[in-house]
Amino acid sequence: MTFNASPIESLTFENKHFFLKRDDLLHPDFSGNKARKFYYFLQNDFPEIDTIRSYGSAQSNAMYSLSVLAKMRGWGFEYDVNHIADYLKENPHGNYKAALENGMQLTVDRGTITPTTNVLDIEEGGRQKEAEYGIKILADEIIEWQKENNIKELNIFLPSGTGTTALFLQKAFVGVRAPRPTVYTCACVGDDVYLKKQFFELAEDESYHPKILSLEKKHHFGKLYSENYKIWLKLQEETGVVFDLLYDPLGWRVLLAHPEVMSKPTLYIHQGGVLGNESMLPRYERKYKGSGDL
Repeated sequence: MTFNASPIESLTFENKHFFLKRDDLLHPDFSGNKARKFYYFLQNDFPEIDTIRSYGSAQSNAMYSLSVLAKMRGWGFEYDVNHIADYLKENPHGNYKAALENGMQLTVDRGTITPTTNVLDIEEGGRQKEAEYGIKILADEIIEWQKENNIKELNIFLPSGTGTTALFLQKAFVGVRAPRPTVYTCACVGDDVYLKKQFFELAEDESYHPKILSLEKKHHFGKLYSENYKIWLKLQEETGVVFDLLYDPLGWRVLLAHPEVMSKPTLYIHQGGVLGNESMLPRYERKYKGSGDL
């Protein structure tokens, strides 16, 4: 399977114009930044492999995408979590439910694992060198679009978990003739120091590192913020696009707090993950609907 280039839309939010790269539309089941990260494993031959093995949270976007990849390749999929809530086990939904339906075999706190020749081990969130393969294709699509539309300067923004997509995207632009795109991101998991550490684990050359933006107030990953819910609702109302509820609200809050970025043509990358909204949205609605905070 090969991807067609994902579309780019011209939109306005809060009276600010931006372009939106719709990687959420790459494929009905295998899309977003996880599809880019795992594309190498879809396109190349692995004759000895019959199982994918990974780990992370019980509602991870990567978990679901790996379950799709395994299904496409006819492989088994083993996934380990540190903990799974009783409510989720009794009421499967979101990424967890979809991954189980794709044949995921789940373990809880499996402990030390032994590498074997028939098992392909994937780092949490897809943070590994093979991710560069698919993200380079994303970079090529953006460069081609920029040339076709005669955009002289381009800023690119995407929120980060491990920072893998942002880093390999910036790396792909380093060799581009000036004016080359500049990649901006923000830390959604941990703080700026944590994200910078992730960058160094993938590439010591700081010319490959995206520019990190942040808010003055500390943000805790997974915590419910009324500001996040408000901006998510407003984005959908003004653009007609459904964004992820975990990463994109913080991403947009950070981007709007740095108007210098959007003073130039800006491309926001929609990295998918909207299936996770099935678990996030009820939490927000229980906490804020009718509370007077919205």
